[in-house]
Amino acid sequence: MMRMTDTVKQLVIINVLFYIASNTIAIAANDLLAIHFPLSDSFHWWQPLTHMFMHAEMPNLMHIFFNMFGLIMFGSALEHFWGWKKFLFFYISCGLGAALIHMGMEYFAFQKILEATADLQLSDETIHQIINVPFRDGNMYSGQKLAENIKPILEPLGKYNLLNDTNFKALFDAAVIADGRAVGASGALYGIIVAFAFMFPNAELMLLFLPIPIKAKYFVPVLVLGDLFMGLKGDSIFGGGGIAHFAHVGGAVTGLIMMWIWKKNQFNDKRWN
Repeated sequence: MMRMTDTVKQLVIINVLFYIASNTIAIAANDLLAIHFPLSDSFHWWQPLTHMFMHAEMPNLMHIFFNMFGLIMFGSALEHFWGWKKFLFFYISCGLGAALIHMGMEYFAFQKILEATADLQLSDETIHQIINVPFRDGNMYSGQKLAENIKPILEPLGKYNLLNDTNFKALFDAAVIADGRAVGASGALYGIIVAFAFMFPNAELMLLFLPIPIKAKYFVPVLVLGDLFMGLKGDSIFGGGGIAHFAHVGGAVTGLIMMWIWKKNQFNDKRWN
């Protein structure tokens, strides 16, 4: 196993510090630094960058553990060959690419859902007001609370009595998307994994729970295609929800494009020290 390189070590330390702080003395950071939907009142310009240093809240330790484990395993090899500046530039770029593609796919799904509300003829301003009303009951979304809180918005417009099961469900589903947030270094890590497979295609990899060695050039495409399939299907590859599959795909695609450009320009073998 290759020694952990300096920049990888620093990234791990930063992630761990963010994790400890956001679960102890700075609970508000979980909301402030995660990526929110672009039309949400909770969205801020810095979130595409800061989300990659945040992880699922305690007691979920597996999220940060697997991301940091992957960063150490694959990132150290890349930093060793590239130098720290080139590695860090690649890592941050893949994280930003993951954020942009994740937000883009969320926005696309949001707009498709709102097509079912066309009969209400709602303005962009009205939709913005609706998707930002509170409608949680504990940890669950409440249709009743949504109905109560959008009534003062729609009633003066003569729209509230036009609500039916179809367009209300569309408003509810759109509000759920707008209330979501994403955290984690997974998108940046997927870019790192793609770069590793690009540079070391015959290296043998294996899943922790499936100890069968598979060459990186086969393992990584299957991993990314699995995320793409689950993202389109709307499910988790391990059962349950809560995984931003398109962020994974976005990081992988960003990494692939960068590696292709660097290789084409014979830049792949040059270090940034």
